Amino acid sequence: MSLTKLNSRAGAGVSRRGFVGLLGAGAASVGIGSVGVSPAAAAGGATSAALPPASSPEFWKAVERLFVLDEKVLFMNVGTVGSPPREVLDTLDRVHREVAVKATSSYSDFADVRAVAAQGYGCDPDEVVITHNTSDGMSKILAGLALKEGDEILTTNHEHSGGNVPIALARDRHGVVIKRVALPVGNGQRAEDYVELFRRAITPRTKVLMFSAPTYKTGTMLPVAMLAKLAQDHGLISVVDGAHIPGMMAYDFHELGVDFLAGSAAKWQCGPGGTGVLYIRNKVLPRYNPNPLPEFWPVVSSSYPAEGGVPPRTSGATASYDIAAMLQSVGNSSLAIMSGVRNVCEIWDRIGRDRIQERVLQLSAYTKDLIAERWGVGSLYSPKDDPRLVCGLTSLAPFRDPRDVHDAAKTAKLVARLKDEYGIVIRTSDFPVVGSARPHQAVRISTHLFHQEEDVERVVEALWRLSGDMS
Repeated sequence: MSLTKLNSRAGAGVSRRGFVGLLGAGAASVGIGSVGVSPAAAAGGATSAALPPASSPEFWKAVERLFVLDEKVLFMNVGTVGSPPREVLDTLDRVHREVAVKATSSYSDFADVRAVAAQGYGCDPDEVVITHNTSDGMSKILAGLALKEGDEILTTNHEHSGGNVPIALARDRHGVVIKRVALPVGNGQRAEDYVELFRRAITPRTKVLMFSAPTYKTGTMLPVAMLAKLAQDHGLISVVDGAHIPGMMAYDFHELGVDFLAGSAAKWQCGPGGTGVLYIRNKVLPRYNPNPLPEFWPVVSSSYPAEGGVPPRTSGATASYDIAAMLQSVGNSSLAIMSGVRNVCEIWDRIGRDRIQERVLQLSAYTKDLIAERWGVGSLYSPKDDPRLVCGLTSLAPFRDPRDVHDAAKTAKLVARLKDEYGIVIRTSDFPVVGSARPHQAVRISTHLFHQEEDVERVVEALWRLSGDMS
């Protein structure tokens, strides 16, 4: 698939990895000595292996039944944290108990877990690490790069602390210079506009191009492959805070062409709490990224050789060593947590990652359309019409009075009332806006695979009523 097609998919119905079926309905659980588990759900609960055909009108209702979310609460804040499926909860409980009974240690690089994750994320096992979260992955990336005084990191003014903190450490420790692109917001941009902003900001001293995709503040899916190509053309290292990509978007990491991507496994991927995904390009595949591999050091490791070092990083299509295994090996780890990560990746592959992405984007588009009908398209901070810039996050200014975009207390009160009076959970967001002296205050809605069209209608209607009541 071309990079252009990759970045323009939005409900195209492509199914490259649909229903992979890594472990079929009859697959048996294996012993505690391996992480390869796929247990049946508790009696009476749905399993991903028992889903109706995807063409069935009941398909997404059946998917919703895989989860244990409180039926009295409409949870639309997946961008902060996801909810593991029942099957994953059963895995965690069973393996935790087996480990306790047998006092089992787990000094491992979890090659089997990484192999399952890699197949779902479109990369190789030597390129994927299961981390604690996105911030952990971003810290490992920035700490491992060979940065020196005067090197510039070009990033944005809408970054998360998970990225801002490690580059601040690089600035204070190594004398690295941080430059920021001021991102425009709303529906008036095209993917090319964002690329051009970065292009204009590159200087001879720029070493790293770092950005969030999507931005957690507005839900703008910066065009990853286009920005990666820009970085390649200028010999830069590309680093992506992709906290919301795993489990939401069906991207092939190789096809993106980036050098590094850190994401969460506990948000849209709905894995166990405290889990993340780290991608490290570990071979040169000219079709996707012809540039040499960046100098990178696995600074958090218990398996880096005490003597002798490692061979030079490869210049070809075969890795010279498994750098992901070095970062994965950090002493005694949790068999249960790693079992849960593998299990949830299997579930996503059975449902079909492209199918999930299409569903998420359809619900997000419906959300934006309903908002535009009520508040006007100008209320949206998230792009709507360029399919290369959309994702499952929708941010908007909820109040009728334009002056309220600066009122943090009123926005927080709206979110609190939405939960207390309507049983709906979303979150606030604040960010700088070009031309505004003060940050704007917004609310952010997440639409995911366990939501239905009526959920979207419910949250938009409740927000409309509350915003009118609070005018």
